[in-house]
Amino acid sequence: MPLGQACLDLGYAKIDLERKKRRGFPEVVFCPGKNKSQLLGIIKAFIQSRQNCLLTKLEQETYNYLRNFLPTLEYNPTAKLGYLFIRHYRPKGMVAVVCAGTSDIPVAEEAVCTLQFMGNRVVRLYDIGVAGVHRLMRNIKTLRRARVVVVVAGMEGALASVVSGLVKTPVIAVPTSCGYGANFKGLSALLTMLNSCSPGVAVVNIDNGFGAGYFASLINRSSTR
Repeated sequence: MPLGQACLDLGYAKIDLERKKRRGFPEVVFCPGKNKSQLLGIIKAFIQSRQNCLLTKLEQETYNYLRNFLPTLEYNPTAKLGYLFIRHYRPKGMVAVVCAGTSDIPVAEEAVCTLQFMGNRVVRLYDIGVAGVHRLMRNIKTLRRARVVVVVAGMEGALASVVSGLVKTPVIAVPTSCGYGANFKGLSALLTMLNSCSPGVAVVNIDNGFGAGYFASLINRSSTR
């Protein structure tokens, strides 16, 4: 069958069954905008095709409904991620996930859970932002052991540049919507990270912990071959 033709049409969704063959990881389900019955049908399609299933931005109420039909479905309420394993990946490398403040933890946890689901070893370094930079410096040895560092920060988003100036590995910056009015719901942090004077920083969208975790996993996987 030609590449791209293995698509399961459910009417309301077309499941890309070849995504794992092309990308090395199955299609991921973005939950907002889908009703509970649609999500249940999508997950069952992944199970029937013997593929792992990751669901992003999954609300607790919806998870509770799905769990009635899928008892092996797991959930991280902080990250709002649901996941179901058909097979587990062998952990590889090490990725550090750093967040500036406690308010940034939900986005950081989305990155952590994505990384773990994709088979990466992860170390969490939370609440070590630039307002207390000594907290960051206490963890410098751990940061330098990581193959990739994900930095999650709101407010002005300066933490990514600071971390990048201290390590020789790629840094993936995640701006969050945490902050006061002039933060513009994460726009100020996004612009700071995009304008980083430290080379080696890549930036994902505001609050996109999943995207950062996925990207970090691709880098970590390629460096462990």
